[in-house]
Parts: sequence; C-alpha cells; structure tokens
Amino acid sequence: MPLEKTKQIIADIQQGKIAPIYFLMGEEPYYIDGISDFIEDTVLSQEERSFNQIILYGRDVSIDDIVSSAKRYPMMAERQVVIVKEAQDLSRTIDNLLPYAENPQPSTVLVICYKYKKLDARKKLSKTIQKTGVLFESKKLYENQVPDWIRRVLAGKGYTISPKASQMLTEFLGNDLGKVNNELEKLQLILPPGSQITPQLIEENIGISKDFNNFELQNAIGSRDIKKAFTIVQYFGQNPKNHPLVMTVALLYNFFSKLLKYHALDNPANAARELGVSPYFIQDYQTAALNYPMKKVSGIISAIREIDMKSKGVGGANIPQSDLFKELLIRIFD
Repeated sequence: MPLEKTKQIIADIQQGKIAPIYFLMGEEPYYIDGISDFIEDTVLSQEERSFNQIILYGRDVSIDDIVSSAKRYPMMAERQVVIVKEAQDLSRTIDNLLPYAENPQPSTVLVICYKYKKLDARKKLSKTIQKTGVLFESKKLYENQVPDWIRRVLAGKGYTISPKASQMLTEFLGNDLGKVNNELEKLQLILPPGSQITPQLIEENIGISKDFNNFELQNAIGSRDIKKAFTIVQYFGQNPKNHPLVMTVALLYNFFSKLLKYHALDNPANAARELGVSPYFIQDYQTAALNYPMKKVSGIISAIREIDMKSKGVGGANIPQSDLFKELLIRIFD
C-alpha cells in the first residue's frame, strides 16, 4: 500500500540511500506531497538550500528547462535538489525526460510531482526510472479503506481511535486523505500521545455531530429504531447543506448492497473479509439481517434507486429534500 511504500522511501532517505530521481505519480496527492515535502525539508541543510534547491512548476517550464537545471553542479554542497511541482502539466512531453533518466546526474536529486496521472508502464521511461531511481504510484484509497488508514496513521503517532469515531471522519471527509490528515493533526495538537480519539472529541473539536450523522442513521435503520431514524432525517432536512441527500442515499445503497451479500454468504464467519468491512461492524449486519429478509432488502435497494432518481429531478422535480428523506424511510420501514 502507498503508506508502507512512503515509509520505506522516507526511511531510505534518512539512512542516506538517496536516489537521483523520484517520479511521484498517481491519483492521491497526499503521499506525493508528503514525500516531496520531506525531501525539500531534509536532504539539504538550511545553509545549502539557498544555492542548491530549486523549485519549478510544470506550467512554467519545459522538459529541457528541467534537464538543464538537473545537470547543474551543486555549489559548496554534496548535492542539489530540483523539485518539479504540478509536473502533470507536462504530460504531453514527459517522454522527453528519457535521455536524462537513462543517465541522471549523480549529484542531483530530481523530484517530479506528477499528480492525478501516471506514466504508461509499457513505455521505456517508466521502466528506466524504475532502474535508475524511484517510481512511486500514489493510489486513491477506496472509502471503506479510510477508517483502517486513520487507525494506522494515528497508531504510528501514539494515538488510538474508536471505530465509530473513524467512521464519522470518513463519512464527513470521504477519501480525501489531505483533509482527513488536517483534522487529525488538529486533534493531536490538543491531545497528549496515548489518548483515544472518541466521537465526543470529534463533535467538540471538528464539528461533526456524534448523534446526527449518516453512521447513526444507518444504525437506526439496521436496528429498526424508527423513532431515532425519523429524528435524524428531520435534522438532515433542516440542515441540507451539511447533510445532502445524495450522500445519505449512497451510504444506504452501499449498506443494503452489502446486507444482500451477507444474506447470500455460505459461511458468515468470513463476513468481514467478504463484505470488506471491519469486524467491529459485523454485528450491525447480523442485526439488520434479522430485521430485513433478503427479499425485503432487494425491494429497499430498488426504493433507494428511485429516491436517488427523484432527487435528481427524474419523476419528481422540485420535491423538497426533507420530504424525500421521509419517503425513503417510509419505503424502508414499510
């Protein structure tokens, strides 16, 4: 995974194993920025950076400009660092980097930040960089992978987090790791190492309600707590900007799709792995399976699709979001 690969790259740099080229690419900018920032802050001393660290931007330079900078010799230092940010703007001519990649300047550390895109693995440039430098792909995490990512990142810094708290953060921030990390850092500023991050702390310091969120709505629906579910959607209806219907519909569709899969399992003991969820949440599916037989789940999935279409103006233009929330619950609990 990108997290482990990032740690390895950083560990190698700390041990003095510095490559002449770091080509950082992929859909997730968080790791690309992390590696690039680490190189920018640590490879050269403060005194060396003035003459030996160059920051370029893809929109302002050509490949020839980059190569020209990379071929310079360092001044009163062992090496120089050249960082090209937003290098994806050079995607049409990036293959012109091949001659330099084949014979990179040993005293230069060239960092290419190629966000949201990646090199064609079949082409010579990609294969060459793997031989002469570091080719790193930063893949986007699926949303169901984010809670475990949060847990591992915090564990590395001496913190723990409750499953509900990590789920709240994921629901609110999605799989934007940069945003998630920013919120985690806020919490770390006020909590000593060894602390556990709880839903209460998240509500007080980040502003996510521990009682009125999609996670609690899913639990209320799964356990057929009708009163609680309607109370939550009433709150959602009064706060549509913070609780858009489209997010709730997507979460419930995912939940009931997994519940349908749970019903079809031959061996429920393997449920966590088969559904791609934390073992902590399997109890929720066990409870929901008792409340919603397979046939009913299929009907609910169809109802969710219909509500989704109505929310987009198909067959029910201009219906208030609050009314669609209520209709959704009526269809589920019917």
